[in-house]
Amino acid sequence: MDTNFFGSDIYVYFLLPLLIFVARICDVTIGTMRIIMISKGKKLLASVLGFFEILIWIMAIGKIMQNLSNPVCYIAYAGGFAVGIFVGMKVEEKLAMGLIVIRIITRKDASELIKTLRDMGFGVTEIDATGKDNKVHVIYSIIKRHDVPVVTEKINHFNPHSFYTIEDIRAVSEGVFPAHTIGPFHGISRIWRWRKGK
Repeated sequence: MDTNFFGSDIYVYFLLPLLIFVARICDVTIGTMRIIMISKGKKLLASVLGFFEILIWIMAIGKIMQNLSNPVCYIAYAGGFAVGIFVGMKVEEKLAMGLIVIRIITRKDASELIKTLRDMGFGVTEIDATGKDNKVHVIYSIIKRHDVPVVTEKINHFNPHSFYTIEDIRAVSEGVFPAHTIGPFHGISRIWRWRKGK
């Protein structure tokens, strides 16, 4: 390619900032996933993601340092960072990896909710407790993150005024989970289970 192209306005003020913008989106998205992998205890995957994150970042910052007089590159760098955070969070949302514990506190009889969840294959633990005014039912269940919408829909259907919390957990030693994945990534899950069984 003609070296004059790299000095042209279209490259300096459009293509170069665009490359920096895209690179920042990629490295920040990977960085978000790396942090998630660290929180899940996946050391090897976090390390691999960290390698590519820094590799892309070095390339982006290198281009910035070569064009310190170009303010459009600064805007592209900052914009890519902001968009990368958003994209990383959306990717994490869609992947919905890991397990969570859902804790439900309700005054209303929860037998129908418990039966429904157990029929769906979820492990459920029920405890009778005392709240501020009277007795309550406390229900615990450890579920896969992609099953959260299904479980919360059942909670809102059977016990619409119950109080519930959802918390991330790093690992469990044993548990009861549906034999078939319920969430939106059931196809990926089936492939993963097949590969593990090989």
